[in-house]
Amino acid sequence: MTESRAFPRFPAGFVFGAATASYQIEGAAREDGRGPSIWDTYSHAPGLVANGDTGDIACDHYHRYPEDVALLRELGVDSYRFSIAWPRIVPDGSGPVNPKGLDFYARLVDELLAAGIEPAATLYHWDLPQALEDRGGWRVRETAERFAEYTAVVAGHLADRVPRWITLNEPWCSAFLGYSVGRHAPGAREGRGALAAAHHLLVGHGRAVEALRAAGVREAGITLNLDRNLPATGSAADRAAVVRADTQHNLVWTEPLLAGRYPHTEEETWGELITGQDFRRDGDLALIGQPLDFLGINYYRPIVVADAPHREPDPALRTATDNRYAEVRLAGARHTAMDWPVVPDSFTDLLVALKERYGDALPPIHITENGSAEHDEVSPDGAVHDRDRVAYLRDHLTALKAALDAGVDVRGYYVWSLLDNFEWAFGYGKRFGIVRVDYDTQRRTPKDSYHWYRAMIAAQRD
Repeated sequence: MTESRAFPRFPAGFVFGAATASYQIEGAAREDGRGPSIWDTYSHAPGLVANGDTGDIACDHYHRYPEDVALLRELGVDSYRFSIAWPRIVPDGSGPVNPKGLDFYARLVDELLAAGIEPAATLYHWDLPQALEDRGGWRVRETAERFAEYTAVVAGHLADRVPRWITLNEPWCSAFLGYSVGRHAPGAREGRGALAAAHHLLVGHGRAVEALRAAGVREAGITLNLDRNLPATGSAADRAAVVRADTQHNLVWTEPLLAGRYPHTEEETWGELITGQDFRRDGDLALIGQPLDFLGINYYRPIVVADAPHREPDPALRTATDNRYAEVRLAGARHTAMDWPVVPDSFTDLLVALKERYGDALPPIHITENGSAEHDEVSPDGAVHDRDRVAYLRDHLTALKAALDAGVDVRGYYVWSLLDNFEWAFGYGKRFGIVRVDYDTQRRTPKDSYHWYRAMIAAQRD
């Protein structure tokens, strides 16, 4: 079933796609030479993931990828964004390469190309080999160097068939949810360690871009989950809290990547955690700020920010996210099953503000994730109705078109996600897919949103 309201219209050549991530869908966690990742360790630790869920089986995509590619072909997408599991390629993070891991992704890419779908590969979607975490993880520069070596291996094997490459997915989550908040793997709660992780992720990105260029890839970029941060009130305190939130969520990434500098607000945001740091080196900004062929942006909702005291009064115990601001609920807005407010206009505003801030330094943009977790209705005949997700996608694609009309150079859009999947610390309780997965039987059922998106894509080609 599709809605009768007119679809937003996009320029000729605009790329429509769908996205997934390795640990969230592949399963086969101990098969064919794959090594353990930090998410294997984290999800198997008692009490860290809802219901004790793990990615051991997930959507069994490792064995069922031909079925999933068939769903993509029927959907009519131009491109499929998937991620490559580092521990499936280099099980210990460095050293011997696992040929069976490379063969799996080669088969997937060949299946996509046979279906007329352009592959778009993400090199790092959070599944760091546990062996590297044991040696310091992203806190240490060695991990960035090992990431470049892994990138060279994968690109050397697939660059002739994969035109678009993303180095990192949402480094904010890796650095701050992983090393400061502790809600993502590896589950650390640190101050300077999290800031070092953020910097070394960017260094790893720079090294990976070098490796991708050496392999002759057509397009190299990075994906950021940038946020539209709004003050809870018009008070000076709340506006100042927005500056601190914007520094952590956005500027810590965009300033080095697009402007060749560190945020001038970083000392106000992190204080003693950033002053006297020893993880930055001469030449890092030039490495990080190499020209990009595109910038990937993942967008889901705005954040409403209020001033707040330090949660930890002892400076020695403060984490990198204890920055005197708090996220508050947005009154009057519909919220998704993740309790995220639905404000499509903020999507337009974020993209326009990004263009205004960086001007010609802003490369073409691909929206590499956008979607919503909702409470789907499964009817007795097995059909899956998700009216709220259909409305979310329609309204956000309309907001995206408004950004294009305002002069923002957006070239593509990937819905998150093709499949219901392992939603990190939420386990299998949150469903983002446009295809429902019965985790007991692995049966795939396209939802109303799948049919709506298919019709929307088809309408662009009329």
